[in-house]
Amino acid sequence: MSALRIEREGPLLRVTLARPERRNAFDAALIRELTEAFADVGNARAVVLAGDGESFCAGADVDWQRSAIDLAYEENVEDALRLYRMLEAIDSCPAPVLARVQGYALGGGSGLICCTDIAIAAPDAVFGFSEVKLGIVPAVISPFVFPRIGTAAARRLFLTGERFDAETALRTGLVHELAHELDEAIERVVRELLSAGPEATRAAKQLIRDRPGGDEAAQLAARLRTSPEGQEGLRAFLDKRPAAWRSGSSS
Repeated sequence: MSALRIEREGPLLRVTLARPERRNAFDAALIRELTEAFADVGNARAVVLAGDGESFCAGADVDWQRSAIDLAYEENVEDALRLYRMLEAIDSCPAPVLARVQGYALGGGSGLICCTDIAIAAPDAVFGFSEVKLGIVPAVISPFVFPRIGTAAARRLFLTGERFDAETALRTGLVHELAHELDEAIERVVRELLSAGPEATRAAKQLIRDRPGGDEAAQLAARLRTSPEGQEGLRAFLDKRPAAWRSGSSS
């Protein structure tokens, strides 16, 4: 059985971790399938990443961890790189990625959230970078965690490995919003994303990653402004009508 469920709803792609009996914990199969799913999301204008059942993702699967005990150093490096490539695929996805977080988001589960653009969590969700409790470190997820929550927050959370609540996750920037009705909150943000220009949204995401200097930023602004989408958006605004991408199916 697949560890992942992928559903396409017009311009929206839903990617759901489908191991609820294991709290959607990572194993080799789930890592591989997630990497493949985010390697090519086609022309999707938004991707919702969620977890089946009571939890978003409880980190590494116990059986997967058990099998890693006997791996040699070089095999451990390859194992870690596979996890890194999965996180990188999500982080570099050209379309906006939303995380729907409930229950536990521990270890790699919290790291997974850091690879998404917008994270909305249930008020009773539980987080933690718990690796040190097992005598290991959150090294692989750290390149994605530091830009998200900063080293000030990471200093405590990485060193103690303590679990923390949704309010703390919100305060540190790990998540962006808490919502009792997760699906309603996710759909509201999806509507906002789909109301924006498809090319502009992807360009904005790349802009955040690249942080170009003055000349390059000016060229990017001009390129988008003179593009067919930019021209349509500006004319629609001036004509007080919906832009073309907001009509019909918005696909």
